[in-house]
Amino acid sequence: ISVSSSVMKFTYEGCEMNLIDTPGHQDFSEDTYRTLTAVDSALMLMDAASGVEEQTKKLFAVCAARKTPIMGFVNKMDREGRDPWELMEEVETVLGIRVSPITWPIGMGDRFRGVFHRQNRELLLYERGAERSRAVPVKGMSLNSPEVRKELGDELTDQLILDVELLDGAGDAYDVDKYLAGELAPMFFGSALNNFGIEPLLAALIDIAPAPRPRAAEERVVEPNEIKFSAFVFKIQANMDPQHRDRVAFIRICSGYFQRGMKAHIVRLDKEHRLGRPTQFMAQDRSLVDEAFAGDIVGIHDPGTFKIGDTLSEGENLHFTGVPVFAPEHFCRVTLAEPLKSKQLNKALDQLSEEGAVQVFRPMYGSEQILGVVGVLQFEVVQFRI
Repeated sequence: ISVSSSVMKFTYEGCEMNLIDTPGHQDFSEDTYRTLTAVDSALMLMDAASGVEEQTKKLFAVCAARKTPIMGFVNKMDREGRDPWELMEEVETVLGIRVSPITWPIGMGDRFRGVFHRQNRELLLYERGAERSRAVPVKGMSLNSPEVRKELGDELTDQLILDVELLDGAGDAYDVDKYLAGELAPMFFGSALNNFGIEPLLAALIDIAPAPRPRAAEERVVEPNEIKFSAFVFKIQANMDPQHRDRVAFIRICSGYFQRGMKAHIVRLDKEHRLGRPTQFMAQDRSLVDEAFAGDIVGIHDPGTFKIGDTLSEGENLHFTGVPVFAPEHFCRVTLAEPLKSKQLNKALDQLSEEGAVQVFRPMYGSEQILGVVGVLQFEVVQFRI
């Protein structure tokens, strides 16, 4: 399972896309909640067999409170799962948001043949082993036509016609304004492992997902088109490079222009700091960044200066709001087996605390240390890291 969010940037159809993949396990929800403060829209990934899971409810509540636009993608349609109508009903009932399918599945499991794109009036056919879907335009053509029946067979064609008629007649109409207001979730179906159904999703993200939005600070609202640079730290992670003991602070740029080597004002410390070795990531690859703009996520070399929630600016005292801190639910006492290594232990726990992986409590008297976490599995991560 993923225990930490990962940041990626890539170009698709001429657009720069910053993607933050969050942990799905509830024990690591703290990292996910903080990550959601750095995004302008969210993609809800659902398993066709599992539907809405417990962690999805908690994350959706955070998105709903922030009115973050959400798209949905039902994954693993090439395996047996639950009925798409049942999944739609569960999303609407449990999460309380209306759903409008943009693509609709044709069959499931071994009988999965692809999806029907309702807006483009196009069949996207799934072929095992193919690098991409095969598009069959049906604009101006009835789904009951011989061409469609030849592709799908009579049984799947009849079911598709019935489903599309029900969706068009009784389903929620696709409305971009409702999506941007967080009231409607466009839904897509496919198989991520087989790279099927991803293209319509990415196309929709380009077309309707919001550009960088204004960010609220205690002092005022910061607009993304402002000239002066501002950003906040939402994640700190160490040892990302197995060859070095590096530490990276991830910042979300809220306004202005970022340039490699520039100096920024750390509001908490009231001092200037040179932003060295700015990095962007794509899977395991990393590359140096010469410039970045509002909406970009950049990793900054951290010599131990930054803390989660820090605001960076070009001199203005801003305090961006919304980066959450959670009360721990599980505790354990740390016992040092080798007293000579107490300094190393304290340093390690302080670093993990600054990363947000654990909270450290030290009594006024005595040398014992108590760790507090939101999920029990975080103790295993701390053990491994130490």
